[in-house]
Order: sequence, then structure tokens, then C-alpha cells
Amino acid sequence: MGRSGINYAMLEAFKSLPEDPDELRAISVQMAQHIQSQAYQIEKLKAELHGHRKARFGAKSEAMDQLALDLSEDDEIAQAADAQQAEPSPGDEDPTAKRQHSRKPLPDHLDRQDEVLSPGEACTGCGGTLRQVGEDITQELDYIPGHFVVRRFIRPRMACTCCEAFAQAPLPSRLIERGRPGPGLVAHMLVGKYCDHLPLERQSKIYAREGVDLHRSTLSDWVGRTTALLEPLAEHIGKLVRAGPALFADDTPVKLQVRANTTKTKTARFWSYVRDERPWCGAAPPCAWYQFSIDRKGEHPANHLAGYTGTVHADGFAGFNGLFGKGKADEQACMVHVRRKFVDEVERTGSPIAQQAIKQIAQLYAVEKEARGKSPQERVTLRQTNAKPVFDELELWLQAQLRKISGKTKLAEAIRYALNRMPKARGYLSDGRLELDNNTCERSIRPIALGRKNYLFMGSIGGGKAAAIAYTLIETAKMNDVDPEAWLTWVLQRLPDHKINRIEDLTPWNWQPENA
Repeated sequence: MGRSGINYAMLEAFKSLPEDPDELRAISVQMAQHIQSQAYQIEKLKAELHGHRKARFGAKSEAMDQLALDLSEDDEIAQAADAQQAEPSPGDEDPTAKRQHSRKPLPDHLDRQDEVLSPGEACTGCGGTLRQVGEDITQELDYIPGHFVVRRFIRPRMACTCCEAFAQAPLPSRLIERGRPGPGLVAHMLVGKYCDHLPLERQSKIYAREGVDLHRSTLSDWVGRTTALLEPLAEHIGKLVRAGPALFADDTPVKLQVRANTTKTKTARFWSYVRDERPWCGAAPPCAWYQFSIDRKGEHPANHLAGYTGTVHADGFAGFNGLFGKGKADEQACMVHVRRKFVDEVERTGSPIAQQAIKQIAQLYAVEKEARGKSPQERVTLRQTNAKPVFDELELWLQAQLRKISGKTKLAEAIRYALNRMPKARGYLSDGRLELDNNTCERSIRPIALGRKNYLFMGSIGGGKAAAIAYTLIETAKMNDVDPEAWLTWVLQRLPDHKINRIEDLTPWNWQPENA
């Protein structure tokens, strides 16, 4: 029906209206209710359309065929990690047992760095002079920022001139037993994959252009074994996170391949827990701890933070509720999430009420800008004087606005969310160690968000756990203004012989660059 048809129908309807005032009033009420219902449906559809547009905003991921990624990478990493955990210690190992290799010779064009390991000049048995009767050369492919090198460990075989006893210096402990990667190369690979978001397939192709033939499966094996060795250090950082008076918690989704050789996926999660005392001049170094799970059940954060009794900054996700209660942690709600709902409303409708709410929240953040870097007591004094009156006024004002508007609108939904979360956010006003939001943790999950645009999804559960270990170490290093590649190289040089009860010595804040 065209516009003329609609107008004709309306005209005919008006001609048939009753003359009785009561009947007219009844019809008017029905029409007003119908119009109100239509207005609500229109607003609901606008909100849904806005949500779809927002979800699609930003650059699209490259197509899988363009990425040319072999998604068995994570599965290979997981298998290597399991194999590393199952290997016996060097002292218990059968010296006759050897892993099967089909290695290609290391390229001749690479620089060689020789390191001679001598057993000394005197026989340990009789004290006679040693003479050289041969040597063993062990090669290791390493990476010095900017180029590959082949490091050769030359071990002269010596014989005593008196008793004919043989002597030879032992090989230094290797990161991977009978493997050829040096610590610098492995650190470079880890940072490339988990910091610079370069899948191992791409790294393999980059190395090939430099004349170094390393198959992706070889790189996966090295990454898996190395992350397994680094797990105690990651767990130590996790203990430090949970030892603080307050921490930040958040999670982010990642696709998990359901079965090998298929594109079918399910939604898994990375959980991030961060301790950062820099805003209130705390003595503890900042650190981030990541965990991986196959779903978003609340049992995961409950297990991760079991026994924690400090304060947890978190959003309103119901899965975190198991953390809070008597004998458990306290909750500090996030005002950024409160503000975000009002921002969405302004973008949808231009609501003056939402705009005013944003302005009042901005006043709270103006106080926080001034409080940053002050002691806890100074922060409390400042907040009680300048922020508490604004916080109280905002809460009362929102309650008043809620009574004036329809309860079915998105604006009412935003106000109800704010009024529900604000009592749980109020704790920051009286504790200078707390923050107004959870932005600290949200920043910690950005690397994962960037990474998944490149690898699209995790290839296995083991690959997800290996990634959590790597993210823990790399992001903690970055938070301490430490070059993650240089620090990991240093750690991996020492890790094979390092005592587990001195794991703190390997943390980023205890590392000093050689040229410092």
C-alpha cells in the first residue's frame, strides 16, 4: 500500500470514530499505549543495530587461507611440553638412549663463535701433565639480536703423560638435552610468537630467507619444551600476584580448536591476574599471571585465587562471585564499566541524562589523576575531600532519574547497573591501595587480543597452557620496563643449573643488563 492508500485508510478510520466522548477517550488511551509500545520496539531495534555495528567495528582478521597457518602448531607445542616434563633428569638418564634426529648441517655462511672448554693442565688422578690427543666439537645454533651465529663448544681430549688417564671438560648444561637451540634463539622465538604475534610458521619462513632451515615442527618442539621448563618461574610470579593486598582480575575469549585437522572451534578463556602497586608507591614490583581454561565457568577463577583474602578489582561477571564473601576476598567494582553503558546510550540516543552521568564520573577521574603516585593515606584524604561528595551526589541523582523514566529503556538499564555496582565500588574511597577501575587488568589482556587476530584460535589445550606461561613472563617483563628477549635469554642461560629454591633470583626485577 502506498502513502496515498495509508492516508485514505486513516481518513476513513477518522470518519468512523464515535461521537461519544467516553468512547473517544478510551480509543485515545489505546492509541497512546500502542504508540508507546511501538516507540519501545523502535528503541530496542536501534540498540540491537548499534550493538551489531559496534561488534563489527575495526579491521577484519585476514582470511585463514591468506594466513597459511598450520594449526597443528599448538598441538605440537603441547606434545613437546609433555615430553619435556616426562624426561628424566640428566643424572638419571640412560647415556645410551638417544633421540632420533634427522638434522641438516648448520649453514656454512653463519658466523662461528668458538668456546674452548679445557679440563686443565694437570691430571686429577696423579698430578701429571696433560697432553691433547683429540677434541670433541658440539655446535649450537643461537641468535644474537640482528643475526644468527653458530656457537661451537670445543673440548680437547687430554691424556696424562704419566698415567695415560684421559681428561675432558664436560659440556655446559643444555637448555634442551641433545638439542641445538641456544638460549638467545629460543628467547627470540618466544618473544616473536607471544609478544610480536608471529606464528612459528611465519618465523620459519623468515629464518629460511636468512639461509637457516628450521621447520615449524622443530620450532614447536623447542617452544613446548622451553615453556615446560619455564613453568616454575611463571608459577612463582603467580604466587607474588596472589600475595598482594589487592589484585586485578579479568578474562578474554579465545577460540580453541575442538579436534585436530578441523576448523570447528569452541570458546576458551585466558584469565589475567595483575598486581600493580605503582599508583600508590608500593614496594612490590608489578607482575601479571595468566591462566588458560576451556570454558568460562566460575570454578576457574575460584581455583586460581583459592585462599586469597585481599581485594579483587573485577567487572560484574557472575563467574567472579565465588571469590567474594565471608572469609574470602573483597570486591572492588569497576567504574569504567559503569561509564561505558552511559557512553553507549549517548551514542545511541544522545540522552542528556547519560551525558550528565558521564560528566560526573569524569569529576571522579579528575581526582584520581591528582591522587596517582601519592601514598595510600594521602590518596584517602584526597578522595574523602574531593571525590566522596561527587560519588554520593551521583548515586542520589541516578536514583532520582530512574524514577522519572520508563523502566524498560536502555537508559534505565544503564542506571540500574550503575546503582548495583556503585556500592561495590565505594571501597576505594577509604582504601588508598585500591583503584576506581579495572583498567590495569584490561591493559594486560590487549596482547592476547592482538595475538588472536594473527593465530585466530588455539590449536590445543596444551598450546593454551604454554601460551599462558609465555604471556606471564613476557608481560611481567614489560611491566617492569625490561626487554623481554634480553631477560629471557639471560634466564634460559641459567635455568638448566638453577636451584628451584632460588627462583626469585631469575625474576625481571633482579636482572641487570650486561652493559648496565
